Amino acid sequence: MDEYPRQYLYRRVVRAKLFIDTHFPSQIDLDNIAEEACFSKFHFIRLFKEIYGKTPHQHLTDVRVANAKEMLAGGATVAAACFGVGFDSISSFTGLFRRRVGVTPAAFQRAAIERLQEMNARPIKFVPNCFAEMRGWKK
Repeated sequence: MDEYPRQYLYRRVVRAKLFIDTHFPSQIDLDNIAEEACFSKFHFIRLFKEIYGKTPHQHLTDVRVANAKEMLAGGATVAAACFGVGFDSISSFTGLFRRRVGVTPAAFQRAAIERLQEMNARPIKFVPNCFAEMRGWKK
């Protein structure tokens, strides 16, 4: 009998996580997210952290940075990536990106473009060795 209330709580937290994953470019905050799960802010933070191992804000930031990386690798400008994933300031985005990824957005983009160019020039270099040997591509 105890299992059903737990599943119900879990579903509400998952619904809020999916809300974050979908609405990350919007100006959402903890109030919006907790409201989506029908919890008080503090109870929601506790449950979310228990389930996912990080706070809702940390998850939102992770989702935004991951999507910014995709945009930058696809050729978007730093400004377009910054505002496209929901940040308000290029300087705060750049600082946060650097802390999370280890390089600035511009440096990340340069590296991603160089990697793509290398993949196009020498695709066999990016095929796992065991797979290439199995196919007879490495001799």
